[in-house]
Amino acid sequence: MFLVNWFFDVLGYLGLSNKNAKILFLGLDNAGKTTLLHKLKDDRVATLQPTLHPHSEELMIKNIRFRTYDLGGHETARRIWKDYFASIDGIIFIVDAADKTRFNEAREELSGLLEDQALASVPFVVLGNKIDIPVAASEEELRYSLGLQSHMTYGRDPKKGQSNVRPVELFMVSVVKGMGYAEAFQWLSGFLS
Repeated sequence: MFLVNWFFDVLGYLGLSNKNAKILFLGLDNAGKTTLLHKLKDDRVATLQPTLHPHSEELMIKNIRFRTYDLGGHETARRIWKDYFASIDGIIFIVDAADKTRFNEAREELSGLLEDQALASVPFVVLGNKIDIPVAASEEELRYSLGLQSHMTYGRDPKKGQSNVRPVELFMVSVVKGMGYAEAFQWLSGFLS
């Protein structure tokens, strides 16, 4: 019961209480998608194997339904991402901010998702993960590398954003240190019905 209450409190803190949402966790392999999902579920970090098959977590707590899909990020897994686009309420796109050699690849994948008409009204949270690693890119460097100049994003306050601007925002985080992603989920919750 403690774990159930703890998770309910986490959802409330993240702004996801009293919401019913389907969220995709996307990004290249080794970006931190599965680690984030486990951190949200169990509040701990574990050594995990690469995600080879789509994985879904659904939790029902006091009439709150929170469903996430971790689809993996290796090249083969990316081919099936589009199969999960129907009725998705939000996308968390995670980038390894410490692996600058893969920024172009991440940019291509993110651009493809943002251009997909099936996702035209879906809010995107881009997480620059692993900022606890000294070689990690700054927010400005990652924003530029991913093609997310500030005029292309929505802004941190969903209530003050322009209705004609697509909801996309970048947050710098460290999943293993528990830094930054609560603000990202709070931002996303502002767009969920």
